This record gives sequence, structure tokens and C-alpha cells, in this order.
Amino acid sequence: MIDIHNQAAERVDAAGLETFLSRIAASHSKEELTFLCIGTDCSTGDSLGPWVGTLLEERGFTGVIGTLKDPCDANKLPRIQPALEAKGTIVAIDACLGKPDNVGAYLVRQGPLIPAQSVNKGFEAVGTYSIAAVVNAISLKPYWTLQSTSLYRVMTMAHDIANAISQQWQHK
Repeated sequence: MIDIHNQAAERVDAAGLETFLSRIAASHSKEELTFLCIGTDCSTGDSLGPWVGTLLEERGFTGVIGTLKDPCDANKLPRIQPALEAKGTIVAIDACLGKPDNVGAYLVRQGPLIPAQSVNKGFEAVGTYSIAAVVNAISLKPYWTLQSTSLYRVMTMAHDIANAISQQWQHK
């Protein structure tokens, strides 16, 4: 879970997500990319990354870290971070909490994201590119907010991300 509402990121909808990914596809083949899908299957709000990873694997993508079966959570991420550089170009994908008017939007950027920032975990930034889905509004109790986040919203946003990725690299 990240909170990047103070970082330079472009706020986009599903169509903007496709545009962002088309720029990446213009520079990188599917084989050059690793999709780092951050999150856990144990929290509704933080399950976006594992959902995206699972959907990508089901569509034949092999460069995926983080699925519902094998999440890239707060325990796994620090162990694999040193080896990420050897994985090629990283597209980091995570859920985040944000401003109420950003809920349902995607924050995209050429550059990394900082996982678990909204819950003060202190991880290092990851990703050559990043996609953060604003699944709920930031609150004084981020863990409670994550647990009470709409599964429908999380799954819809995960499908939007996986569809946009698939559309860009399905025939490449």
C-alpha cells in the first residue's frame, strides 16, 4: 500500500492508463518487462497488486512477481528487492490511499513508487515505471480503511490495469 499523493504523478482514468502503457510499449518489449504487483491477499484494499499479477499470468505473461497464490507482500518485497535490478525494466503496480477526489483514479509516472508509505513501513522506492490505483481515501486509520475498501472497486481497477497491459503487449 502506498500513498503518493504528494509525489509528481499524473492522475489518469482507464483511457489514460492505456495511453501511459502505450508509451512504455513503444520502448519496451514484453520480454524486457517485469510487472511487480505489490500487495497482499489478506487485505481487501491491498489486494489490487496480487489480482493484477494473477490476471496477467492467466493471460500468458511470464514476467510477473506477485499473485494471489504468491503475493509480493511486506515480507517478500524486502527479500527480493536486491535482485530486482537483474529483472529488466520494472513496472511497479500497487494500491494506494489518496485524496477523496482521486478515489478510482490511477496515478502513473515514469519513475518509482514507495510501497507501504501510507502505513509507514519505510520501504525503498521500486520501479522504472509505476501505476498506483487509488482504492480509497486516506484516513487516520489506514489499516481499517484498507480492510473496509470495496472489493468491487479493487477488482474493477485490477481488471482495468490488466486489460490495458494486455492490450499493449498481446501481439508483440
